[in-house]
Amino acid sequence: MKTHLTLAAAGVALVLGALPAMAQEKPVAGEVKEGSLKGKTLTFVSYGGIYQDGQIAALKEFVDKSGVKLLSDGPTETAKIQAQVESGNVSWDVVDTSDFPPYVYCGKLFQKLDMSKIDTSKIPAGQVGECSVPAMNYGVVLMYNNETYKDNPPKSWADFFDTEKFPGTRAIEGSGDVSGGLLEQAFRLNGGDPKAMKPEDIDGAIQKVRDIGSDTIFWKTGAESQQLAESGEADMIMMWTGRAMAAVKNGAKYTPVWQDWLVVMDQLTIPVGVKDTDAAYALINAYLGKSAQEILTEKTSYTPINNEAQPKVEPAVAAFLTNTPERQKQGYQQNIKFWVDNYEAVNEKWSAVLAGN
Repeated sequence: MKTHLTLAAAGVALVLGALPAMAQEKPVAGEVKEGSLKGKTLTFVSYGGIYQDGQIAALKEFVDKSGVKLLSDGPTETAKIQAQVESGNVSWDVVDTSDFPPYVYCGKLFQKLDMSKIDTSKIPAGQVGECSVPAMNYGVVLMYNNETYKDNPPKSWADFFDTEKFPGTRAIEGSGDVSGGLLEQAFRLNGGDPKAMKPEDIDGAIQKVRDIGSDTIFWKTGAESQQLAESGEADMIMMWTGRAMAAVKNGAKYTPVWQDWLVVMDQLTIPVGVKDTDAAYALINAYLGKSAQEILTEKTSYTPINNEAQPKVEPAVAAFLTNTPERQKQGYQQNIKFWVDNYEAVNEKWSAVLAGN
C-alpha cells in the first residue's frame, strides 16, 4: 500500500511539476517558434496597396523566424471565399475582411476561432468576435478639396449630401459591402435616430445617396480613392484614413472633416476548410504582436490594435491616427447589429446603386 501511495504521490508531483511548462505553451502575441512552419505555405489575403504592403512588412519577422513561405493575394471578396468553401478547395488561409462578414457568416464561411491558440489579451475590449479578431482600427473620413471650397469648407456629413450649398463631385466607397455608417448619416438628415433604425428606413437612406447625382464616383479600391485625391478629380471623397494620409503626403490638397468620422475595423479571419489551421493561427498570433502592430502603423497610419504598441510616426501620420482622446470623442459608431441583421437585404439594394440601377 505504501508503495502504491508513494508511486501515486510521485505521479502527482510529476503532473504538478509539468504545469508551469504547460503554462508557458500559451501563445504570446507576436511570438513564433524558430523554424516551426518550415516547408509550409500560407496565403494572406487583404485589400492591396499601402495597407497590404504594410501588413506583409509587419509579418516579415514571422516569415523569417517560422520559415513559412507567405503568399499575398486579394482583394478580399466574400463571393470568392464562398466559392472556395463550397467547392472544398480553400486556397486563402488568413483573410482580412471588412467589419460585417465575419459576423454574418460566422461558422459558415469563417471558422469559429479557438482563442486558446491566439493571445488576444492586448486587444481593446469589445473588439474580438466569435469568428474574428481586429486587423487594425481606422476610420472613414470625409476629405474635401481645399481649392474647391476655400473659405467655406464642409464641416459634416450633412454637407457631403448638400449639393446645393456645396456643389461638386462626390466620391463614395463602392468596393463591395455597404457602409452602414454612411447610410446612417443619410438617415440622420431627416432627423432619424440610427439606434432606432428599421428595415423600412433603408430605402430612404439609399435614396439620399442617389440624390447626390449622376456624377457621383464610386471607387472600388483604396488606390483608386487615393488617385482621385492626388489628381483633384473629386471635390469631396469618402476615404479610408490610411489612403487619405498617403494622398496628403503625396501632395493632395485635401483636408479631413473629423466630426463623426466613421469608426471601422477590418477583421482577420480563417475560412472554413483551410488545410492547416494551426499555421493560420500562428500567423494571426504573430500579427497581433506589439512589434508587428508598430510596423503596421508606421507603414500605413492605421491605428494599432495592440494596446502596448508605440509606433514612431511623423506628424503627418500621427494626424490620421484614430486612437487619441480627441479623435475618439469625434468618432461615430455605426449600429453594427442592425446592419448584420439586415445584411443580405441592404447589400442587394446597395449593389443596385453601384450598378447604376
